Amino acid sequence: MSFRREKFAPEGGPDGGDGGKGGSVFLRANRALNTLNPYRSKREFAAERGSQGEGCMRHGKDGVDVLLEVPRGTLVKDGDTGEVLAELLEDGQDVCVARGGRGGLGNTNFKSSTNRTPRHHQPGEDGEERNLELELKLLADVGLVGFPNAGKSTLVSRLSAARPKIANYPFTTLEPQLGVVSLDRFGGDILDSWVIADIPGLIEGAADGAGLGIQFLRHVERTRMLLHLVDLSDPMTEPAEAVRIIEGEVKGFSPVLADKPRWLVGTKLDALQDEDRRTAFEALCLARDQKPIFISGVTGEGLRELTFAVDAALKDLKDGKELKTLNDEVW
Repeated sequence: MSFRREKFAPEGGPDGGDGGKGGSVFLRANRALNTLNPYRSKREFAAERGSQGEGCMRHGKDGVDVLLEVPRGTLVKDGDTGEVLAELLEDGQDVCVARGGRGGLGNTNFKSSTNRTPRHHQPGEDGEERNLELELKLLADVGLVGFPNAGKSTLVSRLSAARPKIANYPFTTLEPQLGVVSLDRFGGDILDSWVIADIPGLIEGAADGAGLGIQFLRHVERTRMLLHLVDLSDPMTEPAEAVRIIEGEVKGFSPVLADKPRWLVGTKLDALQDEDRRTAFEALCLARDQKPIFISGVTGEGLRELTFAVDAALKDLKDGKELKTLNDEVW
């Protein structure tokens, strides 16, 4: 509330300016990001409040918005009600999650022919406050599943420019990794590429929370197909048993995920010492009408063929065609 008071206008009319509106908080998808880790340490964010109105009809400045960037595939929920507010899938897609308050009105707005000296104003409104729950489901074309130390990270590093941590012990991978597979790496068209996702290995009971699997199985829910990696050099677990356990966990977590096209891939061919394991894996694949796939991340054997076969399969899925059984013709 303000009135004009000057030397030659000692009883001037009302001149109180309006207050500025408060800033809002936005979330925006950024394709360059693939983790929500930055929000582990800092959890509270506030946009700038609007400036107050002043005399001489000076309006307050609007508060500056806050823009928080998240990876594509982030699911935004209200932390109190569980309501899904948005699903950010496209690069640059944004959503307002907390709107700034309206600015107040100065007493100038209330003058009239019958009220020339209004002595009241309209207060501004408080901005919204909201608790958010952010859940990331990575966007990838191909998801890798399998036991810990089955060679998933090695495969990603050989097919793409991604460099996940690789070591000879279980649970080397502690968070999902994405890699872009370009066919020109293997002599194909440079325009042909697809995204592969490496998630931490699964163990028996993962769907019920054992190990790290329950935290990351959702990351392969949006993939178009799965590659199930089976370590042929592991003498402790037979291929059929390894496949049975992982398939059970995937089905227990999500029937939708279990219905996705899935190819069995025998890994660590260079370290294979027991030919009976190779024979057992071949029989397992043939029982599913699938050509056995053998690869070695160390020597590179089978990687080119696998890359082109997956690319052809993804194109069929994109065109709405039924995915062909992996046979000699497709391979």
